[in-house]
Amino acid sequence: MLACNDLTVAYGPIEVLHGVSLDVAKGECVALLGSNGAGKTTLLRTLSGLKKPRAGAVTFDGGTIDGMSAEGRVRAGLAHAPERRRIFPGLTVLENLEVATAAWRRFGASIAEDMERVFGLFPRLRERRGQYGWSLSGGEQQMLAVGRALMSRPKALLLDEPSLGLAPLIAEEVCDRLAAIGKLGVAILLVEQNTAMALSVASRAYLLEHGTIVLQGPASEMADHPRIREAYLGV
Repeated sequence: MLACNDLTVAYGPIEVLHGVSLDVAKGECVALLGSNGAGKTTLLRTLSGLKKPRAGAVTFDGGTIDGMSAEGRVRAGLAHAPERRRIFPGLTVLENLEVATAAWRRFGASIAEDMERVFGLFPRLRERRGQYGWSLSGGEQQMLAVGRALMSRPKALLLDEPSLGLAPLIAEEVCDRLAAIGKLGVAILLVEQNTAMALSVASRAYLLEHGTIVLQGPASEMADHPRIREAYLGV
């Protein structure tokens, strides 16, 4: 569903990603692991069209999207829930969700089924649907950020640090929904500092260090790999 091949990305003269290649299948959750500064967020921004690569190719749903704008990628079905949520604080929960339907909605088209799908995944958003974004807790804002991305009817979802700043129980609640999202057929590329949590929900994982993929494999094997256990799981 989503792949990049030999992707190189730079900020001015500083190269941040060095020939990165990875792929995510339909309905699959893949974790992208690595320390701060490894290039994880840069990779997501490049995949979603917010950053232009120096070299390499990105394919989505069977075709190249290298020349496609960020808006065009959303319309094609590639959604990005960025780090620190970035919801609209002055809009209600319903308004935040409705905004995302601009990617596909035509005049008069109903979004009731899409709303119900999001509320089914995150019942707390139904309870808070009339509240403004600024009044929500951190966990509720994260649920809203993911729900908003789903309202664009994505085929693939890029998630950047969904558990950041959340209490452990709330973080687990958010991550537990990823399996349900995958059952909808949505491919998920998950960037998550909580390595143990990421490996518990993903089927495969890549380890990015200093802009290079240095390790990849099934999540269960990655969790037992000495390099992961020592550096990222604290074992």
